[in-house]
Amino acid sequence: MAVVIALDAGTTGVRAFAVDQSGRAVGFRYREFTQHFPQPGWVEHDAMEIWHAIVGTAAELISSLQEPVAAIGITDQRETIVAWDRRTGLPRHRAIVWQDRRTAARCDQLAADGHLPLVRSTTGLVLDPYFSASKVEWLLTEGGVEADENLAIGTIDSWLLWNLTGGQVHATEPSNASRTMLLDIRTLTWSPELCDLFGVPAHVLPEVRPSSGRFGVTHERSGLPPGIPISGIAGDQQAALFGQACFEPGDTKNTYGTGSFVLMNVGGTCPEPVEGLLTTVAWSIPDDGSRGGHGGTRTDYAFEGAIFSTGSAIQWLRDGLGIIASAKEAGPLAASVETTDDVYFVPAFTGLGSPWWDPYARGTLVGVTRGTTRAHLVRAVIEAMTFQTRDVIDSMVAHSGHAVNGLRADGGAAVMDLLLQLQADQLGVPVRRPRVQETTALGAAYLAGLAEGVWASTDDISANWALDAEFTPKADRTDADRTHRRWLQAVEHSRGWAQTPPE
Repeated sequence: MAVVIALDAGTTGVRAFAVDQSGRAVGFRYREFTQHFPQPGWVEHDAMEIWHAIVGTAAELISSLQEPVAAIGITDQRETIVAWDRRTGLPRHRAIVWQDRRTAARCDQLAADGHLPLVRSTTGLVLDPYFSASKVEWLLTEGGVEADENLAIGTIDSWLLWNLTGGQVHATEPSNASRTMLLDIRTLTWSPELCDLFGVPAHVLPEVRPSSGRFGVTHERSGLPPGIPISGIAGDQQAALFGQACFEPGDTKNTYGTGSFVLMNVGGTCPEPVEGLLTTVAWSIPDDGSRGGHGGTRTDYAFEGAIFSTGSAIQWLRDGLGIIASAKEAGPLAASVETTDDVYFVPAFTGLGSPWWDPYARGTLVGVTRGTTRAHLVRAVIEAMTFQTRDVIDSMVAHSGHAVNGLRADGGAAVMDLLLQLQADQLGVPVRRPRVQETTALGAAYLAGLAEGVWASTDDISANWALDAEFTPKADRTDADRTHRRWLQAVEHSRGWAQTPPE
């Protein structure tokens, strides 16, 4: 039986992950790489170090497998940008990471100059240094990168594909391209207006191809066995949506990590921009006829809500306050009290993300009395994860017209049963945790295997999805709504705090 390998290029490390036809993990390798912080607010990666980590883990994994490799899929940290020389294959600058804020003032200026409506209507995004376009502009103006005929620029998936194919293929796909703030998400082509706005010549950008389909094969110079098809690519959060088998409109997942990313499949029609949410391309895949299609390619869109601080708040309890010794203590300690005793915590350490998008909000703790214990505080932090997720999903339901009949949960914090039970109580729908938690890598593998016939259709992938645990609502709706209203009061106290210092 053949296996499929996913190469997952994350923000702090890379994974090589092998799955068989049943979707079961049969091999895994991991390697971290260096984070560079040249100035406050700047975050960079060495693209060569990422490549060496990827090829090293992949080679180790392939050599350990007994079965042939049918295909390779790629998933990546989406908005990070790399510029390299087509002749030498070497980067011309360190990669600028999605977290980097060096272009914040430029984005503010573009918004002040009236360019936000064009960005929103064309890309579904907001004017923010999080996305790639202003990073590319910085590279070409202040970064010393010359836009000559040998320059190639792309997100991490493009960089890895270029190296895997021995410099033969410079391509990407719509889920990554839609995060650059340069793609027209309706036509799935680079926008001439936005390329002009950011001074990006079209010849440096990769070709945009479907997410599932053969991009090329491994080259003998790559360090991997030659001839393996590279047949699936997606950005990390879209790959997780695919790995969670969220193929129908209204299907929704949340990845509970350092922050959280809620994505809802909204179907094949691109929705109009929605305040507080991002519109993104979920994927472009072969049309299997399940929605009445007639072959060709099918594109799905998604609403995305980015929540900045969820698991990071647990880290703060451990490292900042020292009230827990390890993250695994949080669940049992929070469960030792039945409620927070009307204590609410808003983890706006770096502002609030969706649906508020308030960079000036700051962390807020309200309702504290002499009777408040560390157990109440820990429970308030966990409840904040569920309230933030409800805020995003309520907005998605209101604007998409699709009901959420259940939430699929993954990410590091999803191992916490209390969190998922409280989430089910807030949403009023079941929350389901899959048996395979590496949903990002799984999604990339599925996209690649789908193109190569390992799986015949998305129905086969849905059949592979296996339940680990289901949490059904237990709380009275009146109580759930009351605590959510109190949470919204606490949010209002946190908003705009850094914008209004005392005289």
